[in-house]
Amino acid sequence: MSNNNDYLSAELYDYILESSFRDRPELKALRDETAEMPLAVMQISPEQGQLMELLVKAVGATKAIEVGTFTGYSAMVVASALPAGGRLVACDVSEEFTSVGRRHWAQAGVGEKIDLRIGPAVATLDSMIANGEAGEYDMAFIDADKTNYPTYYERCLTLLRPGGLLLVDNVLWGGRVANPDEADESTLNIRKLTRTMKDDDRIYFSLIPVGDGLSLAVKR
Repeated sequence: MSNNNDYLSAELYDYILESSFRDRPELKALRDETAEMPLAVMQISPEQGQLMELLVKAVGATKAIEVGTFTGYSAMVVASALPAGGRLVACDVSEEFTSVGRRHWAQAGVGEKIDLRIGPAVATLDSMIANGEAGEYDMAFIDADKTNYPTYYERCLTLLRPGGLLLVDNVLWGGRVANPDEADESTLNIRKLTRTMKDDDRIYFSLIPVGDGLSLAVKR
């Protein structure tokens, strides 16, 4: 859901993209198709995708998890950065939106790295834990329904190895998290998770204003 935000001027944001964003035809094709869709705002921003690619490389990830896939841009950038034989488990509930991603993943040559699982993400993550996969993953990205953010966090933290990286999207929520008059369930759960992560001695933690806000944690 993070795109260009209101925290930067349009001029400064354009400068950031012009000065640092390394675009590729397959990325642009997926962004362009998604931009024509009614819920296009759910796609992560280009500079956030590039940061995620860098982080995959930085932690040497070979196994990753994504909670919330939409049309597959974040899955594409993560899978592109994974080595040959790398694997991304992508969790989503929509066949319609992820079908867009499947087509673009195949065209980009990364489809074989992505294990798309359609269904409630909590059930998928629980089945992975029950299957003995706790502590086996290098990286996880959470960008789905905000009401379940605290639940997704706990499951993903269980599945990550020590030194694994956890990313949580939309943690600034268009600025609503800083407005005390905003008390809808999504806003409350984002605030709750951010407080939890700040006080959680199981992780190292930082929140950065990329896209719509991105929380980063490394499991101790």
